[in-house]
This record gives sequence, structure tokens and C-alpha cells, in this order.
Amino acid sequence: MKLRTIDEIKKLKGKRVLVRVDFNVPLKKSGAKIVVADDTRIRAALPTIKYLLGQGAKVILMSHLGDPGGKVKKNLSLKPIGSVLGKLLLMKGTAPADWEGRKGLKKIDAMKTGEVMMLENLRFHPGEEKNDKKFAAGLASLADIYVNDAFAAAHRAHASIVGVPKFLPSYTGLLMKKEINVLSSLLGKPSKPFIGLIGGAKISTKISVIENLLKKVNSLLLGGALVNNFFKAAGYDIGASVYEPKELKTAKKFLKNKKIVLPIDFVVGDFKGKKAWVISVPKKKTALCKKPYALLDIGPETIKKYSEIIRKAQTIAWNGPMGYFEIPKYSHGTLALGQLIAARSKGKVFGVVGGGETIEAVKKTGMSEYIDHISTGGGAMLEFLEGKVLPGIKPLLK
Repeated sequence: MKLRTIDEIKKLKGKRVLVRVDFNVPLKKSGAKIVVADDTRIRAALPTIKYLLGQGAKVILMSHLGDPGGKVKKNLSLKPIGSVLGKLLLMKGTAPADWEGRKGLKKIDAMKTGEVMMLENLRFHPGEEKNDKKFAAGLASLADIYVNDAFAAAHRAHASIVGVPKFLPSYTGLLMKKEINVLSSLLGKPSKPFIGLIGGAKISTKISVIENLLKKVNSLLLGGALVNNFFKAAGYDIGASVYEPKELKTAKKFLKNKKIVLPIDFVVGDFKGKKAWVISVPKKKTALCKKPYALLDIGPETIKKYSEIIRKAQTIAWNGPMGYFEIPKYSHGTLALGQLIAARSKGKVFGVVGGGETIEAVKKTGMSEYIDHISTGGGAMLEFLEGKVLPGIKPLLK
């Protein structure tokens, strides 16, 4: 996959560069203020921003935040992000401005070489998600060059992602370039054994990525609520465990694949974490648990089994927690494997982790710094690993 990247742009000094970043970060209340709860995605965009500023460009940042439905909602303003970004860059001018207003346009016209400003939440405008041509042309009119550094939003065919490149010379940012190169290596010729871990709540969102990874991996270890579908399809009673009735046929088909590795024991309990115990999976198709209890984490024997497979890996790709890790009693499987993957990544193994909950879990281990690559894209990572060329990547190809 050959990309047009920002290091190919000549004479950036004085040029206005419109950069699509992904600052769709979690927020929280701190007293009367709304503040950024996790600045990971903001920090991930810094290399591209600093590169452009270092080359003397006038940098105009744009992002969405949440889902305001095409209406202005103060609680989804990018002001908290601007505050964090200003501190990280040690500069002013990062308070969001509405480019359609006179004040915003005046700010852009008054920008000096090496300055940065940010537009207000793109999704305050209905034209963003509708990929409105007029809206895209308006955004494009603000700059000379377009750079897409928002890999996490690259699977969206929105105006700021696929519309703007129709009007401006378009390039890949440093983060986008890194994401594409790393994930492409997983689908190319990864060092073997290549071990995949897929977890999370829904099998429906991961069917295609499971199918595509099965062509590449030596083993695919499954966990989280999505494995409930496999045991339900096999004839076990899974009590109050979450599953998708429409996907049982698909799960049954996957059961025949020898590369798929399923849990051999579970932590069973209630959803509040008041009562929990371990059960082994019997050969006889019987009840694993009864309502109101559910399968909420992989058990100790599964952790041991999965760990033995992971220790033999040369490449590891992980997306989705192994259980309901937000509750401590059901976090052991996710955190234990997270620690092991981080430890292995510190050595000769190439480790890639993605997905919001997975990243959150890895952070809880205190070892996220050892992972070779933590992808900023959840849905985008999954769609990429399905083998798709994402809508946001197409305009950046040579």
C-alpha cells in the first residue's frame, strides 16, 4: 500500500494545512468543569502537528467529538481538548473556533507561520456525517493542503475524511502512516507463530475479522462475551450470559476450525460481582451456569493454556477483553494476558493491541509502554484487519 505522506510535501513554510485528527476522547466532570479523562489520542497526534509546525506551516486542526447529531451541544465542545493541546504544545490559539463564523475566519486569516488553531466539533454540522459536498468544499477553502492523521475515523465516509481530499492535495500524517504500516505487516508476512486474541461483547462486529485472521494466524484465542455464542451453539446452557441468537449458525461454523481455541474453564457470577466461582467446561453438553448467573471471565486453566500458546508466539495481535474486566472479580483473565503480552513484546515478539476497552485494560496492568504498537483505532483497526481499504485511506493512495 503506497501512500502520499507529509514528508513528501515541499515548501510547507507559510502554507495553511488542514489536519484531520481524532480527538474523540473521553471526558469527565471535575467540579463545574468538563475535562479530558484520557489524552492518549491527543498525544498520538503530536508528532504530525509538531512536524508541520517545525516546517513553518500554519496548522488548522479539525476533529469530531461524540455524537451531537448535527447540532451544537456545549457539553461536546472541543474546548477541554484545546486546553490540553495548548499545554502540550506550550502555545495559545488552540481554543476551538467555528470556521463558518466571521471571528473564526478572521482568526484563520490572521494566522502566522508556525501557529496552530482548532475548529469546533465537526459534528455540530449535519454536513459532516452526511458527507455534504458544500460542507467539504467550505472546509477545504480554509487551507492549501489536507493531511489525514485520524486513523480511528478512517472507516467513516464523512466530509472531513473523504470529501475534503477532492478539493485539496492530500497526504497521510505520521500517525496514520504508522497505523497502516503496522497493521499491514500483520496481514502481510508476520513472523510465525502468529497468535491472535479476539474478545469483547459482540461476535457480530468481529465475524469478518475472525474470518480474515484465520487465514493468517497459527492460533486464534477467543474470550469475552463473544465466546458465549460458541458454547450456546454447541448445546450448553449458558444461563444469563450475553449472546446473539442470530449469530449462532456462524459460531457453529467456526467451531469446526482447528485454529480457534476456546476457554476450558470460566469464572461464573452475577453482574455486580457479589458472588463468583470457577467452573470447568465438561465434555457433556450440560449447564455451565443457570440464571441469574453468567460466564464473565476466562478461568485459571484457560489463562494457563492461553499463556503457553502466547509464550511460543513471535507476533501477537489482540483486540477485545477476555471478560467483564471493569469488575475486579472478572478482570483476572484480561489483566493476566495483558501483562504477558506486554512482557513478551518487550523481547523479540512483535505485539499489537487495539480497541478502546483493550487499551484501557492494558493501562491497568501498568505495562502499556512495553507494547510495540497500541492502535488508536477500534472499529477502524477491525475493518482494516478484515482486509478492507478504508474510505479515509483511499484518497491518500498514490
